[in-house]
Amino acid sequence: MGGDDLMTPEQLDGLGRNDSWEGVKAVVAGFGVSGFAAADNLTHLGAFVIALDESQGDEERQEKAKLLGILGADIRLGEGATHVLPDDVDVVVTSPGWRPTAPLLAQARERGIPIWGEVELAWRLRDPDNAAPWLAVTGTNGKTTTVQMLDNILRTAGLRSVAVGNVGLPIVEAVMDPEPYDVFAVELSSFQLHYTTSMAAEAAVVLNIAEDHLDWYPSMTEYAADKGRVYEGVERACVYNVADDATMHLVEEADVVEGARAIGFTLGTPAVGQVGIVEDILVDRAFIAERQTSAAELCQVSDLASAAPHYVQNALAAAALARAHGVSQAAVRDGLKSFRPDGHRIEVVGEAEGVTWVDDSKATNPHAAQASLQAYDPVVWIAGGLAKGARFEDLVASVHERLRAVILIGQDRDVIASALTAHAGGVEVIELDEADGEAALAQAVDRAAALSQPGDTVLLAPGCASQDQFRDYKARGDAFAAAVRRRL
Repeated sequence: MGGDDLMTPEQLDGLGRNDSWEGVKAVVAGFGVSGFAAADNLTHLGAFVIALDESQGDEERQEKAKLLGILGADIRLGEGATHVLPDDVDVVVTSPGWRPTAPLLAQARERGIPIWGEVELAWRLRDPDNAAPWLAVTGTNGKTTTVQMLDNILRTAGLRSVAVGNVGLPIVEAVMDPEPYDVFAVELSSFQLHYTTSMAAEAAVVLNIAEDHLDWYPSMTEYAADKGRVYEGVERACVYNVADDATMHLVEEADVVEGARAIGFTLGTPAVGQVGIVEDILVDRAFIAERQTSAAELCQVSDLASAAPHYVQNALAAAALARAHGVSQAAVRDGLKSFRPDGHRIEVVGEAEGVTWVDDSKATNPHAAQASLQAYDPVVWIAGGLAKGARFEDLVASVHERLRAVILIGQDRDVIASALTAHAGGVEVIELDEADGEAALAQAVDRAAALSQPGDTVLLAPGCASQDQFRDYKARGDAFAAAVRRRL
């Protein structure tokens, strides 16, 4: 295909799941889970696909590469594969997490080539005659739990739902399923939203905005702006966090369908048009006809798997999205009551001698750690890892009175230590310089056992990413739980 034969943006915009993509030359940047899903479906639609990744990957990835190669795709894996964008490319589909400054994407922008994320591709491949609505969730923390809660509510209501996007099934794969879904519960990271332009969810929520990924974004302004993309084109409800003004401002700035409503969620008594708490009962004052004078009961706080404030907020957000979709109060109640979060999210892994041991390894930034710490008092806090450019001063200042002691591990433990020195001078701090992650956590558990007293909680809420010492947050949480069980 010569340069004069490139597709115009208008021609690309006209292509969907029922069209032949023959003649389209697509580069897929990254060959992980979402990259493979994009490359696979584009190949089946008739596009000529070149998939590029710096990593050879494991045996499974190489098998997938062979499979797509047989189907006619060109899969290039290994060092240097992504340095140069091939000639005569019509569109680049990038995996989430690729920085805009990556050479491949910078070259695409210089040449005026459209850059889509896998989410953008999925939106374009919806069934034009029977497109399932999207209920979208983003925010700094709580996305996965909220999406899984929402999916459970939708299934409880008898709908064919699936959790997709940044959790569960790749969204392209779900959208192209020959057996149609009724609705999608979609988790979206800021990285995914950065490369999404045409999506218009039925309802969407930004759970919270806090400092994160500042190793990727130039500033919090750009980070928040990408989160706010989730509200663009919303049809029914933009759900926001009453306690987080930034989320409300994103709603105010969004261009939505006429008639779409702003719906707040709050741990306090809800105003009209909000969901919230009245005497330990989750209630709806947004989606009932009598909302000016009354509220509809959804469930009790005691029905939830955890009464931690951030967990209750997640439940309210999931309930609001489900109610926006038309789900009954009973289905919301039963869906929330039956839901249990994945491991490593405020999970009790041991209790002995009056001390509770809690694994919240999923708390990978200061905001998540703060939410976790605020659920317990007093606390022996185990923290540290890769800070990703984040600071901990606000976190420590807000929780220092709850802290019995702090045990720090990982590469950026000094960042947390300096915040503790400034704002929690009377709290005992122990820094462990053990490089091996499992050994470090074993030492941390031993020290925590010696420092804790009956009534305390020993909490692993690292406030940092895990990749300095572990494969991922799950491996970190598993190592903590194993060390606790050995100790007890």
